[in-house]
Amino acid sequence: MRAAFLRALGGPEQIEVGDLPVPRPRAGEVLLAVRASSLDPVDALVRSGAFPTGTPFPFVLGRDAVGTVIDAGTGAEDLLGRRMATSSLGHDGRQGAWASAAVVPRERLYPVPEEVEDAVLAAALHPASTAHLALHRHGRLVAGETVLVVGGAGNVGGALVAEAARCGARVVATARRRDAERVRALGAPGTAGTETGTRRDDGAGTVTTVDHTDTDAADQLRELLGGRADIVVDTSGRLDPELVADLMAVRGRIVVIAAPPSPPRIPLARLYTRDVSLHGFVISRATVEELADAARGTMRLLQETPWRPRITRTVGLGAARSLHEALDAHAVDGRVVVLPT
Repeated sequence: MRAAFLRALGGPEQIEVGDLPVPRPRAGEVLLAVRASSLDPVDALVRSGAFPTGTPFPFVLGRDAVGTVIDAGTGAEDLLGRRMATSSLGHDGRQGAWASAAVVPRERLYPVPEEVEDAVLAAALHPASTAHLALHRHGRLVAGETVLVVGGAGNVGGALVAEAARCGARVVATARRRDAERVRALGAPGTAGTETGTRRDDGAGTVTTVDHTDTDAADQLRELLGGRADIVVDTSGRLDPELVADLMAVRGRIVVIAAPPSPPRIPLARLYTRDVSLHGFVISRATVEELADAARGTMRLLQETPWRPRITRTVGLGAARSLHEALDAHAVDGRVVVLPT
């Protein structure tokens, strides 16, 4: 099979593209004929060794995949011929998805709606699963709460906005003016606990935006949210902790999915006296059960909201090295779909 793989950890120059033997599934595993995969920032951390994890060499890169089951080990024969998705390859000893075929444990496979295209789902899995777990597993979102999404125009940010609105939250998101209309459109016309096509008078399901480049953006956020933000998710790692402390409701939750390069000063006294909790979250630590729940949430998000990942490039495996060079240079914009060609 054709694959993009490593024989040693290091820079992008370690990536090779060529033929490897087709793996055979063992009991409880399937062989997935990959139809589409994607590029994730964590791929570069695994490749370089910055995120220590099992990498049996030659080690195939790639996290997410959509494809068709073409072979199955004992206990997984019922999946033969089915179109499925997976979101946790290339980690903890599992070979990756940047290949024409990949072995996947059946508990890490998820059914795919017929109407969702391969490329869309491959690009959606990582940001949508991240958003789902951030809001539900770590944020413990409840309908009617108020959610601040910092970076609402990005892929993860947009998924956060759409999912929070879908679940009946009042959402405030930071986004540049050029993106504001698109972000506001992610608000659900029908929300949890309401009839389809209606909005609750308390603002559930609505989305308000603030341009974070405005000189008075912090004051706008204080006016909108001061003391009322139940959940804050910062996709940028740049939000001022002092400002966050001003915004949080009693027993609010801060979910950290990105961090600034230098350690911020966190106003712990102002947070603990309001029963505010701080949750660090990286999807690579999610359990099998949590990932399956996130996959179901991803399918709902694609079926019930207007959110779609912003796909900026579709490339073959031959672009693997240049993609990782772009990751290292922080020059990747949007989602990149990788085809096994």
